Amino acid sequence: MMVRFIIAAVFIVVGLFIFAVAAFGVFRFRYVLNRMHIAAQSDTMGLLLCLIGAMILTGFTFATLKIILILGFFWAASPLCSHLLASAEICSQEPEDADELEAEVINDDGA
Repeated sequence: MMVRFIIAAVFIVVGLFIFAVAAFGVFRFRYVLNRMHIAAQSDTMGLLLCLIGAMILTGFTFATLKIILILGFFWAASPLCSHLLASAEICSQEPEDADELEAEVINDDGA
């Protein structure tokens, strides 16, 4: 029982760490598509790890099947929503925004 709790806690803590790094990354990047990429990728991984920890805690019950369904829905919906938002951003981008982005990428000093 205690080993199962420790393993589940490790998964949940690592998932929360990924969420925290993603929150930092969203504020670190300046371009909206970079922000969307870090948010979409880390949400998927962080949620996977947190839900695996929850599945380990609950054991194999009906609740575990519900958690798997939640994970499957999130894995289908999150990339689709991110793709649609990124497409909308690219279609609505003004020409001066593109020049500004190019200058930002060229002049990015990493700070």
